[in-house]
Amino acid sequence: MIVLGPDRFRTIRCPSYPEIRLAVTSPRRLGRMIDACMPAAIHLATEGPLGVAARFHCRRRGHPFTTAYHTRFPEYVRARWRVPIALPYAFVRWFHSGATRTMVATPSIEAALRERGIARTVRWSRGVDLELFRPRAEPFLKDLPRPLALYVGRVAVEKNIEAFLAMPFPGSKVVVGDGPQLAALKAGRPEVRFLGAKHGEELARHYAAADVFVFPSRTDTFGLVMLEALACGTPVAGFPVPGPLDVIGDSGAGILADDLGEATRQALAIPRDRCRAHAETFSWEASAEQFLGNLQPFR
Repeated sequence: MIVLGPDRFRTIRCPSYPEIRLAVTSPRRLGRMIDACMPAAIHLATEGPLGVAARFHCRRRGHPFTTAYHTRFPEYVRARWRVPIALPYAFVRWFHSGATRTMVATPSIEAALRERGIARTVRWSRGVDLELFRPRAEPFLKDLPRPLALYVGRVAVEKNIEAFLAMPFPGSKVVVGDGPQLAALKAGRPEVRFLGAKHGEELARHYAAADVFVFPSRTDTFGLVMLEALACGTPVAGFPVPGPLDVIGDSGAGILADDLGEATRQALAIPRDRCRAHAETFSWEASAEQFLGNLQPFR
């Protein structure tokens, strides 16, 4: 598998979110790079500039291609710029309309896309590294009063972190992540530990040390961080919206409610082995096999 990713191109900062870099190139240049790879199948990972350029090339050459819908892009655009949601959905519909298949992670997102006129969808679930993300016996974050509620992810407006920060909770709140809202949310909240971005083993230790993982987003298509937390034995609390509903389902590994604080408190009682058992149903191997089966070969 060959990945033509942003690391091969000049990048610019995304407007209103400078931490994200957007790759910039022409369809012809990218097309020459694609042709040099002599691919048997082409998959467009996102609706960003590279994806658009690759789409133009595939349509011009008559190559079938698949796409994936990872992020509720129209809702994010509306949250940042307050534009009518029909406009970004028109772009999303145009982008995916040329694909033979659009891969989506969950049934609820698949249904939502079909309502918006994107019909050729197939399922591609997510996987989690079950060796890295695992329960741990060694003590960590011992200085914080218990119970400990953890958020992990981008610190950005679309993640609805304010709901996590505002909810009543008897113990400690920890935020792991970076993003454009970090300084604003951190100001005036000395009781919340903002620890910045963590990766690999250090990130896994934070998941395992928490008593409950809180997922306040209402716009994610899946929420891989929930799987990482569950794999570490940490129960999940969130809103009953697409993403959390699909990940948690009827597993009993989390509590979803409109009252996020109440969901968080109830989730504290969930056995940690139940969370780990649910995460084990999302292996990387199964995800990879599903992805390969969804591709559309043309050679």
